[in-house]
This record gives sequence, structure tokens and C-alpha cells, in this order.
Amino acid sequence: MPFNRNNPYNDLPPLPPKADLENAGILKLLASTSRNLGELKGLCLSLPDPALLINTIYLQESKDSSAIENIVTTQDELYRAATEDDSIGTPEAKEVLNYREALFRGWKLMNERQNLLLTSTMTEIVQVIKGNNAGIRNTPGTALKNAMTGEVIYTPPEGEEVIREKLTGLEQFINDSDRSRLDPIIKMALIHYQFEAIHPFADGNGRTGRILNGLYLVQQSLLLQPVLYLSSYIAQHKSIYYQLLREVTEKENWHDWVMFILTAVNETAQLTTAKIKAVLALKTELEMELKHTLGSSYSYELLKLMFELPYLKIELLANRGMAHRQTATTWLKKLADAGILVTQKKGRNTYYINHKLMNILTNNWV
Repeated sequence: MPFNRNNPYNDLPPLPPKADLENAGILKLLASTSRNLGELKGLCLSLPDPALLINTIYLQESKDSSAIENIVTTQDELYRAATEDDSIGTPEAKEVLNYREALFRGWKLMNERQNLLLTSTMTEIVQVIKGNNAGIRNTPGTALKNAMTGEVIYTPPEGEEVIREKLTGLEQFINDSDRSRLDPIIKMALIHYQFEAIHPFADGNGRTGRILNGLYLVQQSLLLQPVLYLSSYIAQHKSIYYQLLREVTEKENWHDWVMFILTAVNETAQLTTAKIKAVLALKTELEMELKHTLGSSYSYELLKLMFELPYLKIELLANRGMAHRQTATTWLKKLADAGILVTQKKGRNTYYINHKLMNILTNNWV
């Protein structure tokens, strides 16, 4: 039966598709992508303190992935919320923080489940993202529509049994290395399309699918941790991303879709590598400045916290047991007076911001 965007796509074919996915153009781009991804992995291997990445790269990935779904928060709102002060967090900022937590949860579950990516893992990821107990979509009538015109652009498979069958097939394709001899980066492109086409949840599918991208690269040992800043590329090319998803469905245009994902991974790997190198150079620079400014009261734990949470508060240092309130006040005031941190008043709170790190994270450092 020919595809009809107004009817549930219960005939969505299983993977892999019958398409030439190893032509000259794809293989040439794949070589460059593999090389740059390998450099990123090697850099992560050399990191003396991998935890430095947790609240920087991961949080920016969370912000951009959420923005693709029109969940928009400012850097200020997000990083103020990340200081663990839930009372000031906007709903949008909290949902972005949920994404980061979902990324960690999925990574943890994959490690606990013999390095397998399972339907149950996907379900737990979306539950953390949405902060509820949502399961597989089981109500009829789901259709994706053009936000401007209301026109139906895609109707995903319908019926919980059908959706679970599609997910089982996807799960087997993900975890069975012998089922396809495709390069894992090409395979990731196929997996991402298939998950989005199944659209198994009532909400949160896009974010869950992008988390799966990073987890799959870790599963395949192409990365040590899901640090790839992939959503930044997709956010910048959002209209093309959705157009190519539709073209796979409607025209079986796998070539352009795979080329898009390879380009995204290739450019993002280079961007992420550059960001991490810049963060490491800044850490070395600020370590010297902190030693000079604080003298004998220098604290390496304070330096680490400046990179874990670029927005600091006196209460945060005290609550974490790093210093008494008076000492924490002295530290942060000295760093602000020296221009190492900048202050921002928001209501009753004063934040001390690692502005040089924020410049790196927001691309203003190039």
C-alpha cells in the first residue's frame, strides 16, 4: 500500500532499508567523520578529570535539544536553576535539566543491562524527560502537523501492539552487530530515523531519539561518554532535518538523510573537540589566577566547581561543605574583584559567574 501521510504508517518497514548506503559520496564523508570522532574520543581519554564535562557540554546539549522542541530557556535561567536552587527555576529550565538527568539515566541503564539499548530504557528516558510515568502511546489519533497551516505531515504507527512490535525490531537492529555490516555511524542515522518514525510516545520523542544517538555511539565504543554536542547542529538546520526525515518516508531518500547525519556528526565532533580543548586551556589559566588571587587559601575544589557550575552562590559553597559562609564570601568577592568572576544580582541572590567559560559554551570565544 502506498504511503499516505493521513493514515497511520503501520507498514513502516524494518531496518536495514534496501538502499545503497555505501556509495562513494557517503564513504568519503564517513572517513572524515570517523577520523574526527576518533580525535574526540582520544581527547576524552586524555582528560585528567572527565567530570569537568558533565555540567558544561551535557547541559548545552540539553538546552539545544530542548530548543528544537520549542522548549526555550536563556543561559541565565538555565544556569541559575543548575545551582540547585529549585525555587527560581522556570518550567522550561527545569525541563532542560530533566533532559540532562535522562541522559545520565539512559547511560546508567545501558551499563547495567549488558551494554544493551532496550525498549524499557527508552521508556525510562522519556519518563525522566517528562517527569511522569508515560508509557508506550496507546491512544488513537496521533498526527504530526505543520504548526503554521495545521496540515498533517505524518501519521505514525497506531496501536500499542503495533508500536511495540516496531520497537522490538528496532531494538534487535540496535543490539545485533551481526545483523548489519554497516558502519555504526551510518547505522546510527538509520536508527534515529526509525525511532522518530515509530514515534512511540505521546511526547518527548525527539529528545529521547537524540539521547539515543549519544548512547549508541558509546555502546559502539566510538565515544567513552555521550559528549557529542549534536543537537547544536540539528537546531541550526532544523527545517532541513525535518524535511529529510519526511523524504525518507515519502521518497525513500536515504542517501541525503545519511549524508545529513554524517555531516552533523563530523562538524559536531570538531566543534566539541575545540570546546573541550578551550575549556582545558581555560582551566589551566584560571588555576594560576586563583592561586595568585587566593594565595594560601587556594582551593582546587573551588576551581572544579567553577567548571561544574559556572554560576556560583555563597550558599552553594557553604551547603556543599567546601567552606564556612564567611570564607566562601571572601573567596568569591576576591575573585570578582580580580575580574575572574563577574557578579549578577537576581532578586535576593548574587551569582558569581565564570564568564570566560560561558563565552566558550555559547560560541562567543571563536
